[in-house]
Amino acid sequence: MTLYSPLPPWQTRRMGVPISHSRWLGPIAAGAVLAARRAMRSSRLREAAARAVGEAVDLSAAAALGPCDVVIGMSGLSLRTLQRARRRFGAVAIVERSSQHILAQREILAALDPSGRRPELVVPRWTVERELAEYEVADRISVPARHVVRSFVARGVPEARLLRNPFGTDIARFRPTPPPPAGTRRIVMAGSWSLQKGADVLVEAWRRLDRERPVELVHCGAVVDVPVPREARFLAAGFLSQAELWRRYGEANVFALASRQEGMAVVQLQALASGLPLVCTTRTGGEDLRDYLADPEAVSVVPPEDPEALAAALDAALERPPRLVDGARDALGEGRHALSWRGYAERWDDNLKELCG
Repeated sequence: MTLYSPLPPWQTRRMGVPISHSRWLGPIAAGAVLAARRAMRSSRLREAAARAVGEAVDLSAAAALGPCDVVIGMSGLSLRTLQRARRRFGAVAIVERSSQHILAQREILAALDPSGRRPELVVPRWTVERELAEYEVADRISVPARHVVRSFVARGVPEARLLRNPFGTDIARFRPTPPPPAGTRRIVMAGSWSLQKGADVLVEAWRRLDRERPVELVHCGAVVDVPVPREARFLAAGFLSQAELWRRYGEANVFALASRQEGMAVVQLQALASGLPLVCTTRTGGEDLRDYLADPEAVSVVPPEDPEALAAALDAALERPPRLVDGARDALGEGRHALSWRGYAERWDDNLKELCG
């Protein structure tokens, strides 16, 4: 296995990839990524920067690619790499797509911004064309969740071409936590405070609950395009380290994610691994996680854009006693390994063995 990356090997080694299995894509790709990070601060430059990164990474990887049996490329970054792998080496080409089909994603975002004036909610035409071309050239498309599968099938992609592999998380870092003190009523959400994450829907659901009986809402992450509530029982915790995030999970009763547009949010796995029940929408990938839990009822799934249903599910989760093992909340049980990154890798290994025989 070789990882082709714009990050130098000493950085990918920190992610667990041995230097002997990492290939740096060189100064062009690395420079494009660095320039893009700076350009992302400007809405005028954001689209051009994203396009430059995609082209630089793809061209560099295609040029550097050596003999292989299988190539796995990130969607939006891999068209030429996939083409070269198939043409020159006869390799099985797999594109990894973490969100819904690009056309479904574009429709969801367009509904949030009918005017098309907010760059962060507009999917450029070149992005759509590139992704569609990748879907065509790939032998298989790897996705993390059933709702992503459904979005591809609805747009004519045969289900046989789709590989579903839910993500994993760091189960050593996100360990089971004891229940918070009696009387605590606290909801936590991690991720961008944005329309895409349904932060406005979550606020409306929270306020419905808070009017009936006091409940706190804690947000961990960046504030993007949804106003922050001013109520005393709302806390904006900001950016947190992984250790601090685990501590926040341990202080809460339930994790909530009201996303309108998502593939599979890893924060859901973190929260479940930490012992919290999960209330999410049909677009977060949360429904897939039930398959691995000792307590499947720890995951409640509601439609997006439905604050009433969200409030009802949150209320039920706040009242439901957790599954305890040795005094700690543990919804995963024997499913803990399956939702680790090692479990994710083992599912990949099984998929590749089936493809390659």
